[in-house]
Amino acid sequence: MNKTWWLAVPLAVAVGVSGCASNDGYQQQQGQQESGNTNTWGGAGIGAVAGAVVGALSGHGGSSTRDRALIGAATGAAIGGGVGAYMDSQEKELRNRLDGTGIGVERNGNNLILNMPSNVTFGFDSSELQTPARQALNDVNAVLRAYPDTRIGVAGYTDSTGAESYNQKLSERRAQAVASYLEQGGVESGRISAVGYGESHPVASNDTDAGRAQNRRVEITLTPTKQS
Repeated sequence: MNKTWWLAVPLAVAVGVSGCASNDGYQQQQGQQESGNTNTWGGAGIGAVAGAVVGALSGHGGSSTRDRALIGAATGAAIGGGVGAYMDSQEKELRNRLDGTGIGVERNGNNLILNMPSNVTFGFDSSELQTPARQALNDVNAVLRAYPDTRIGVAGYTDSTGAESYNQKLSERRAQAVASYLEQGGVESGRISAVGYGESHPVASNDTDAGRAQNRRVEITLTPTKQS
């Protein structure tokens, strides 16, 4: 066996185990039987190992061995353990990479939501991404390229300060700025949609500074392409 194969194996195990372990806990919360959890563990783990080896040896598109193995492992885990395991693995990778950036990672069923607050993303009345946001999005890009079977929805929001029509356009520009940065980082444009919601859908009161700060945000929602 050559060196490339051996590089793929530990990465596959890491991806498979993290995805399966998380999926096992999720299934227990849903009240499934222990035997079903064990099968998912094994299926996702075997799929991840096999996928990583195939990915590492494929050599497509000039990607590094690590990137190809990660893509293969993610795809293999999805086949072997189901969509839940695929999203579990993606969630784990995102949480590790975004730790300390100020960007939150939330789980809603099989969807992942990245909450990018205003203090990380944009300056006042601006749609130009700040340096911390660009650095964090570089990590998001790496994960999204490795997990191609997800759709990416980018939504921009503002607080209620100022004219409603102006806030609507500002939210659209901010959502598009994030979407464009993801595309520039190598994520296929066909996977991405961008929309602005202006001052609608607040998550906190607009009567306080703290509440308005929470409402000024961009959310990236990752949805699995296949639900079963």
